[in-house]
Amino acid sequence: MDINFETNISGKKLELLIELLKQVLDPELNISVYDLGLIYSIYYDENSKTIKVRMTVTSPLCPLASYMINQVGLAIKRVFPEIEDIDFEIVFDPPWTPLRMTEEGRRKFKELFGYDIVEQWLKRQQS
Repeated sequence: MDINFETNISGKKLELLIELLKQVLDPELNISVYDLGLIYSIYYDENSKTIKVRMTVTSPLCPLASYMINQVGLAIKRVFPEIEDIDFEIVFDPPWTPLRMTEEGRRKFKELFGYDIVEQWLKRQQS
C-alpha cells in the first residue's frame, strides 16, 4: 500500500481510512483529496482520543475548503468512532504542488483535463 501522507496509524484502520479518503472529492477537480495529495499528515493520540490532521487545499482562496475539511472529518469518524476531537490545521507551507499527487490522481486529472499536470508543472519549473 502506497501512503502519501505521514501517519502513526497502521493496519486495517489505515487501509479503511485511505479507502474513505479516496471517496472525499475536491468538488472543483472531482479528484479525491487523497489522490491530490492534500493530506499532509494524520496522527492519532489514543490517550486524548484526538486526531490531528494537517492538510492543504490547491489554492489559499479555495471557497470549498470548509466543505472538504468536513468530509475528511466524517471519513475519520467512520474509522475512529471513539474519537472525541479532530484538530485540523490547514497549512500552505510547504505549498501544494502536483508532485504530491498519486499516480491514480494524475491519471484521473489527465482523463478529465486532457494533459498530465505533473509534466506541465515540471516544464514550467525548468523555464
